Amino acid sequence: MPIVQEPQTAPTLDINGSDDALLTVQDAARFLKVPISWVYEHVRPDSQDRLPFVKIGKYVRFHRRDLQMYIEAKRAESSRQPRRR
Repeated sequence: MPIVQEPQTAPTLDINGSDDALLTVQDAARFLKVPISWVYEHVRPDSQDRLPFVKIGKYVRFHRRDLQMYIEAKRAESSRQPRRR
């Protein structure tokens, strides 16, 4: 009987962990709970609300702490704005 090997998948990072590993676009989207397309829109040079990222060659990567700081800044910004009725 032939041996069937399972397809290899890339290891996934614990997006909520405390390590300082770089996150991929997919990891960042999961961390922010947004679609991958939203992440790509927010790393474009002409984006009004640009995400902090690191470019390694053609690859875009994110530090978890930078994304957390982005979230905190958005939270502070939204609390300063008057509520609409």
